[in-house]
Amino acid sequence: MLKDWKKKYADKIVSAEEAVGHVKSGDKIVFTHACGEAQCLTQELVHQAERLEDVEIMHMVAMSTAPYCQPGMEKHFRHNALFVGGSTRKAVEEGRADYTPCFFHEAPKLFREGVLPVDVAFLQVSEPDENGNCSFGVSVDYTQPAAETAKMRIAQINKNMPYTYGNGIHLKDIDYIVLKDEPLIELQPPKIGETEKKIGGYVASLIHDGDTLQLGIGAIPDAVLTFLGDKKDLGIHSEMFSDGVVDLAEKGIITNKKKTIDQGKFLSCFLMGTKKLYDFVDHNPNVEMKPVDYTNDPFVVAQIDNIISINSAMQVDLMGQVNAEMIGPRQFSGVGGQVDFVRGASRARGGKAIIAMPSTTGKGKISKIVAYLDKGSAVTTSRNDVDYIITEYGIAALKGKTLRQRAAALIAIAHPDFRESLIAEFEKRFHCKFEE
Repeated sequence: MLKDWKKKYADKIVSAEEAVGHVKSGDKIVFTHACGEAQCLTQELVHQAERLEDVEIMHMVAMSTAPYCQPGMEKHFRHNALFVGGSTRKAVEEGRADYTPCFFHEAPKLFREGVLPVDVAFLQVSEPDENGNCSFGVSVDYTQPAAETAKMRIAQINKNMPYTYGNGIHLKDIDYIVLKDEPLIELQPPKIGETEKKIGGYVASLIHDGDTLQLGIGAIPDAVLTFLGDKKDLGIHSEMFSDGVVDLAEKGIITNKKKTIDQGKFLSCFLMGTKKLYDFVDHNPNVEMKPVDYTNDPFVVAQIDNIISINSAMQVDLMGQVNAEMIGPRQFSGVGGQVDFVRGASRARGGKAIIAMPSTTGKGKISKIVAYLDKGSAVTTSRNDVDYIITEYGIAALKGKTLRQRAAALIAIAHPDFRESLIAEFEKRFHCKFEE
């Protein structure tokens, strides 16, 4: 039993200034993902910028202000984004930071095999349990694998970090401990409009009692959850989930009883939400947080009967190719776990892979269903992988459909303002008249 861990590990407890002082020029640092970022370590690193050169900072979504990406920091820090976030987007766009494409489930492999070597891991963990094990709390994903690979581990221990099961690091494996209690970064629930409600209703029509859900981030996944009040025994196996899942769990709608693996467990690798969510998962034996190379592995996902994957997109062309990450040549976000779950759900017995999005963007002036993806844009999910596309105008089921049938189905769910031009392209491409 570990009664007085602060006394036992006193030689490891240092100030943020001293801990970060061990970072050297040229080091490659991995930050804990998203809402799990160790804010006090980030701030101290930037404070010590003048003594550092060519430090590479690797992570996915930055939920902080990312001060290391600000103009003038180029000599000191270079951000390598595995997924571009709001606070890092401009730096990538202006060439002051980089983007590395990768499937989310493969990020740990890049660290473990030294493709992306890790000199230092900046961690934020919970207070230790009676055996000296700290939890990675809301961010296990690539964070635990990076910690296992890093040459040096600096951890902020924060009493506000929830203790989640299925993961962890022992105090003996941490090189420097910084004691700093501060609120975790929170993601407030998005506003759900009429368009999202319509989309949510269509998505919910494909979900049945006992299904297991994978949910993305944003208003559409949250809208879907509002339509599931009459369902029974739903499950969660998702790279992340947010506050909306807590409401359905408390109502007894999500029980995880019908899952074919990890039965009875909410299974995820990171969390983004408010204190309501963090309190729900804290010491909750029904929640397991595991690394992303388990949660997102398509071969693991494929073992889950009736899994429903729900993700979004920026554009879908008439062949069904999905661009979920770029605006022309501009890298807006990243691949994330979309392809991981699309492929896993497609292989699963009774699985469905759904791409749900509003029919337009830019205040209704730009169609998201297009004849061709924008010049310079990447294909995130291939036409061979795509399953269901859903907008506020309906559902297009594309599996097994010819190119002509796909185009017709997609035009039918495009915004009416853009159908005429899409129909003209259809008739030119397929040498036949479009029939509604």
